[in-house]
Amino acid sequence: YIGQMATALAFTLLTLKFSLLGGCTFDDGPGPCDYHQDLYDDFDWVHVSAQEPHYLPPELPQGSYMIVISSDHDPGEKTRLQLPAMKENDTHCIDFSYLLYSKNGANPGTLNILVRVNKGPLANPIWNITGCTGKDWLRAELAVSTFWPNEYQVIFEAEVSDGRNGYIAIDDIQVLSYPCDKSPHFLRLGDVEVNAGQNATFQCIATGRDAVNNKLWLQRRNGEDIPVAQTKNINHRRFAATFKLQEVTKTDQDLYRCVTQSERGSGVSNFAQLIVREPPRPIAPPQLLGVGPTYLLIQLNANSIIGDGPIILKEVEYRMTSGTWTETHAVNAPTYKLWHLDPDTEYEIRVLLTRPGEGGTGQPGPPLITRTKCAEPMRTPKTLKIAEIQARHIAVDWESLGYNITRCHTFNVTICYHYFCGHNESKADCLDMDPKAPQHVVDHLPPYTNVSLKMILTNPEGRKESEETIIQTDEDGMPKCYYGNYV
Repeated sequence: YIGQMATALAFTLLTLKFSLLGGCTFDDGPGPCDYHQDLYDDFDWVHVSAQEPHYLPPELPQGSYMIVISSDHDPGEKTRLQLPAMKENDTHCIDFSYLLYSKNGANPGTLNILVRVNKGPLANPIWNITGCTGKDWLRAELAVSTFWPNEYQVIFEAEVSDGRNGYIAIDDIQVLSYPCDKSPHFLRLGDVEVNAGQNATFQCIATGRDAVNNKLWLQRRNGEDIPVAQTKNINHRRFAATFKLQEVTKTDQDLYRCVTQSERGSGVSNFAQLIVREPPRPIAPPQLLGVGPTYLLIQLNANSIIGDGPIILKEVEYRMTSGTWTETHAVNAPTYKLWHLDPDTEYEIRVLLTRPGEGGTGQPGPPLITRTKCAEPMRTPKTLKIAEIQARHIAVDWESLGYNITRCHTFNVTICYHYFCGHNESKADCLDMDPKAPQHVVDHLPPYTNVSLKMILTNPEGRKESEETIIQTDEDGMPKCYYGNYV
């Protein structure tokens, strides 16, 4: 029986510990509550004690509380009271009383509630109220979702108005480790990772009565507020709020949290990180390992990158430098061979890298600009055509030799001829032609003589010869030569 009683007592104490983490009625000031005045604000909250005389108007509430007398300070000056830090994985409900009062109904200032994480910068308030609310206490709640190991700190801030007339007061602050009755609270907000240039979406799930009718926004750690894009009811006590950030860049990478606010209170989620990944790009161009008339062998050279991994896809993008088309091939090895290329043609080759997620393909890396070798000429030139025959010269022409025949932009055309003249004497010669002028006159020939002609096409990779053509020059009364076999 004693053991059962001890167990029950321990359970009761544990329940109290986690249901009521802390409270402060300010009977003995903020010190016993472990509340601290901000060292970097403009002035301090004033403690009013029920046991000590004060000079406040009689219509203000009796008791002990913290107050700001606006007339004692300049417009825009602020004071901040910091609650103890919270670290547990939980949703805390901060329940408190407040009033803003002036005799003539003027605005005494603004009461802001801030939630700072890991002693970082102060973002915009998650709840605030301004203007004269009357001389009676009002209640409000803050639902603050916290997640270890981050440290969360609630701060009560009073800011004096231009009127400098009136009072701002807070009292009876309770920190409870269960959801609030009046304010919705958020489920845990997760990190969002996107690639640069894409849209990022945060979805906040909130639970509470009439939550969908509250004011909603996404708050960035630096204070920027992003309006809600869409809300959707999940059931009568739960809804989803969607926030969109358009075409994010590295400058948008930060911590974000969801905030909801109503007249009865406010809820704030944990900070979640927007992670913006830069699609990868190779630092160096591909390396050339081998070259032929119709292929290029390259090493991707993509180990050093600008941007973020992991790399899930490597592609080779290439094109003729003089063309507009582009081809892209996926590559799963360190080297790659580009086939079916045109001979003696300059190509630009770049590597594309892709990381996970939409928009994960980075810009192409620096290009490798290289050229394929010439190929052996496609075929022998067609038979020479005889344009004119005279006694001492022959004019010949031939088909225009395009790239599809020469297979190289650098080539030579040569005409070779020979004939026999008297006593089995022979004469032979080869003449280099102008490749762009497919016509030539072979002169200084003897009359009435059989002359053998052929054309030779050469480029750095090979040569092709035409068939021989035998032409007899005309007579002119001079001794003639006789055709013999060509050696």
